[in-house]
Amino acid sequence: MNLSARPSRRAVAITTATATALALAILPASAALAAPPAAACDNRNNNTIAKLTECVSAAGVNEHLAALQAIADANGGTRAANTPGYDASVDYVVDTLSAAGWQVHTEPFDYFVPLPSELEQLTPVEVMHDSEAPQGAGIGEVTGNIIPVDLILGQPNASVVTSACEPEDFLGLDFTGPNDVALVQRGTCEFGVKAANAQTAGAEAVVIMNQGNTPERSGVLTNITLIGVNPDPLNIPVVGASYAAGESLAQTGSTARVLVPEPDKFILQNVIAELPGKNTNNVVMAGAHLDSVPEGPGINDNGSGSAALIELAQSMAKVKPQNTVRLAWWGAEEEGLIGSTYYVENLPQAELDRIALYLNFDMVASPNYIFMVYDGDESSYEAPVVVPDGSVEIEDLFERYFTSVGQPYDDAEFSGRSDYQAFIANGIAAGGLFTGAEVPKTPEQELIWGGTAGAAFDPCYHSACDTIANINMDALEVNSDAIALAVLAYSYSTELVNGVVGKSIPGGLNLPDPAGPEMTFPDGDGGLAHHALTVN
Repeated sequence: MNLSARPSRRAVAITTATATALALAILPASAALAAPPAAACDNRNNNTIAKLTECVSAAGVNEHLAALQAIADANGGTRAANTPGYDASVDYVVDTLSAAGWQVHTEPFDYFVPLPSELEQLTPVEVMHDSEAPQGAGIGEVTGNIIPVDLILGQPNASVVTSACEPEDFLGLDFTGPNDVALVQRGTCEFGVKAANAQTAGAEAVVIMNQGNTPERSGVLTNITLIGVNPDPLNIPVVGASYAAGESLAQTGSTARVLVPEPDKFILQNVIAELPGKNTNNVVMAGAHLDSVPEGPGINDNGSGSAALIELAQSMAKVKPQNTVRLAWWGAEEEGLIGSTYYVENLPQAELDRIALYLNFDMVASPNYIFMVYDGDESSYEAPVVVPDGSVEIEDLFERYFTSVGQPYDDAEFSGRSDYQAFIANGIAAGGLFTGAEVPKTPEQELIWGGTAGAAFDPCYHSACDTIANINMDALEVNSDAIALAVLAYSYSTELVNGVVGKSIPGGLNLPDPAGPEMTFPDGDGGLAHHALTVN
């Protein structure tokens, strides 16, 4: 995934005093072994929250994760976009959901594979030639002067680097020449922000050097995806470089040649599955990206979200929903949200208007997890995107679920850095779950959720070790039930999100108030005033 959640300004700890009685039984993680036999789940209509969450289990999700692992093992250890491993993953989803009775189709989209980019230092004499920069962004060839932008060099412990994150970083630098190359450093903001600021300042090319504060952040940046405030249009080449190459390029009088050739074009597939409802003009969507990074099989990122939706689909196949339910498995998320963006941008406005909401599930079983909900109400983070109406209500539902099962939860920044980005850009309410990526767990978070402070939420993030052994089954159990509850509840009514009146949920749904920030921090931190949610 492309979403990196920083530690929130607040963490919500639940006490027994905060939970009110439920009108239904929601099984905790420890109850997974008590799930009914698969045959019973497959043959009955799991049309209540209790029945559906009984059948959606971490063990069932894990069977699909094992299948995705086997696919990766048979295809060079990866399920990345434009590889046989991804194609086999698509086939697995299509075959499994078709067998379950869903209406399934693949949707092609254009996928551009970058050709090797080049970065060659020409002067000074001690030449640094970074031939390992295989994937740049933009298109073009520029030979010109290197202009460093707010770099931090020679400080190996520098953990905060803001190079090129603000337009002010370019003040006093002369980019009026015809072939100026901005040298910027990896740090606290997205690559797209750095490239946009450099282009606006007048640069004809950009080199993004690695940060240099850890061994993992010192090598060549080999995958430049311009997530963030992207230049529109981007008409300059952008390449990555190692920290050592950046130090060499930062010397006075440096010149270099930057080349990003036009990429090759291929056709990739999203998978779309639909369960028609009585109201075909009110569509509840949920999605997860199906691709991994090239470096590994991507079983947590994002086999976990993908497999949870497969398990949900199998268990929900006999439900007769009021609203149409549409599930999506996106391609090329790791390459810049390509599949989901293509899907949304190519829907006619009339079709966009049918989508009531979108739920995104990207990394829901991190080994050193915390439970996070996208911060639609911006109580912890000011979102860098416009949050559509209805998103707060989606966050509220997930928070009530976590409260109901006695699980602490926190906010994940609603940054638009996963597949929900294109939906919220088109005014569609969204929400989702996340258990963390490369950010280290804090001591406070260790006290609340356990695990290991100082270690990343997912130490195998974007690595070869993101295998089936990288899954936390307790987190998977809790989040799989959260996914099932939300999709089923909205399949009957989205009235609280978009005002469309639905019908009563069989068996009812009565969830307690969320354990708001005031439960941990008496002064509060921007939370809403919540009231008990009952949907009958």
